[in-house]
Amino acid sequence: MNEQVVLVHGIRTSATMWRAQLAYLEEAGIPATAVDLPGHGTRMDEDFTLHEALHTIDAAVRSAAQQGPVLLVGHSMGGLLSLAYTGGEQTPPVAGLVAASCSALPRGAGLAAYRMLAGAVNRLPDHGDWITERILDATIPSETRADFGAGGYALDAQDAALRSLAALDLTTAVARIRIPLWFVNGQFDQLRTHERLFRRLAPHAELIVVPRTTHLVTAMRPRVFNAVLGLALATVRERS
Repeated sequence: MNEQVVLVHGIRTSATMWRAQLAYLEEAGIPATAVDLPGHGTRMDEDFTLHEALHTIDAAVRSAAQQGPVLLVGHSMGGLLSLAYTGGEQTPPVAGLVAASCSALPRGAGLAAYRMLAGAVNRLPDHGDWITERILDATIPSETRADFGAGGYALDAQDAALRSLAALDLTTAVARIRIPLWFVNGQFDQLRTHERLFRRLAPHAELIVVPRTTHLVTAMRPRVFNAVLGLALATVRERS
């Protein structure tokens, strides 16, 4: 059976952030599903809850697993959720996990500061759209620049999502993961704060740090990230 890929987006964005990866996987003949989490993208009118977010991942993984071994790929919030899901008490049918831009525990002063900053930006007259677009223009190549916002920005769900993430027991979850695991971080990613801890919890995992790259590694260096997917898929294929 062929390998399958399930992609889980980060906070505020949607499944559209994976356009470059979906195109790469389609060209390679690899079936892939990019989900929209509750309160995001096509589900913008729903409330974000941790239960429904994890259920969304589980439903996509179990559906894909009927066709072949599943590589789960998550970015930022999607990476944290994917780590929690894969390392849960019930072992899910995941054959490999790429956790990008999420080597940080979402708790304490760091999370509080992030929520305060996000709230301040959302209170701006344009909800921070001007700032967001300027950052994307300065850091993201033209071919992927529109992808993060193409499904809309989930401003209303953002604080609920951030607050919910604090309930994840990621130290326990990461330590439980025994399948092939890759941590992928940009060199200048702000969510590298617990990178060493994550490596100690999962000593078999591979850490890939992409030079001259920020948090938005999937869009800023799409070819590099696609190469990581190729590596992960080859590993899953070899073990199947």
